[in-house]
Amino acid sequence: MLKRITVVLLIGLLAWAYQATHPPPPSICGSPGGPPVTAPRVKLRDGRHLAYKEHGVSKEVAKYKIIFIHGFGSTRHDAVITTNVPPEFIEGLGLYIVSFDRPGYGESDPDPKRSVKSLALDIEELADQLGFGSKFYVIGQSMGGQVVWGCLKYIPHRLAGATLLAPVVNYWWQGFPANLSMEAYNKQPPQDQWTLRVSHYIPWLTYWWNTQQWFPASSVISSKPDIFSRQDLEILSKFALRENPHKAQVKQQGEFESIHRDMMIGFGSWEFSPMDLENPFPNNEGSVHLWHGDEDGLVPVTLQRYIAKKLPWIQYHELPGAGHLFPVAIGVSEAILKALLLGQS
Repeated sequence: MLKRITVVLLIGLLAWAYQATHPPPPSICGSPGGPPVTAPRVKLRDGRHLAYKEHGVSKEVAKYKIIFIHGFGSTRHDAVITTNVPPEFIEGLGLYIVSFDRPGYGESDPDPKRSVKSLALDIEELADQLGFGSKFYVIGQSMGGQVVWGCLKYIPHRLAGATLLAPVVNYWWQGFPANLSMEAYNKQPPQDQWTLRVSHYIPWLTYWWNTQQWFPASSVISSKPDIFSRQDLEILSKFALRENPHKAQVKQQGEFESIHRDMMIGFGSWEFSPMDLENPFPNNEGSVHLWHGDEDGLVPVTLQRYIAKKLPWIQYHELPGAGHLFPVAIGVSEAILKALLLGQS
């Protein structure tokens, strides 16, 4: 009898463990019972769809064509580079900006094979299907800024210029001095250190770790206020008064294929290190910019400084007193766009 009970308990434990570590299948937009498709979408090489949103002037009259890459826990609606920019500024420069839902977010189909390279190729194909021409600009914020490194690696020949806004850093990238990356890593809240370890070393436990109730999971996912700077909190307080009608779209297809896969890729083992990249514009036919706030509580400024030092062809802009959300501050996005497109510092 005892053996039978033990076997039953073991089977039950294994069944629970399997269910706990295997996320439910995504609820794909447009599928029976899934969220509706409301955005324009392009169909990619493998049959997936990318949802996108257009900003600024029409592409037929545009002088500059830009693809904006949103950050963690966001969608195409969160194109921060346009948030507080006067329409006359965008029209005056002739900007055509397209933001898109990264795979698994919003209304873009999940990509179980998503990688740093595949997303760069998605961006290239999006540009081709929308008629961007041979070259275009990319701007990425936070986790979207990290994606720009993939564009610089895999599609540099398609870029007219690139900007990284507070790009997320992978502490395991080759090239960081061990003491520097460890010091920056240890400044993160203990619960985030554990979340990052899981994402890097045992990614198959990422879903369980971020949904279990025994230990505190990611403070970024829970948006704990102590991870934000004073400037960030001021910005958040202003936006708290505005209702976000698109908030529900972020994870509507499932947490795993959106935010959890983001963490697995962003902090996983990369095929390359950004510090090994070569200048994509050796003849100064374009430029690459990295912007960061020196009070960013989510991404350590010390590591951005080191990357900028290792890559002297990057134009590094450090903003005193700024946190992670600085692109939304009044006047900042205009400066970012002028630096990228007009070479004005």
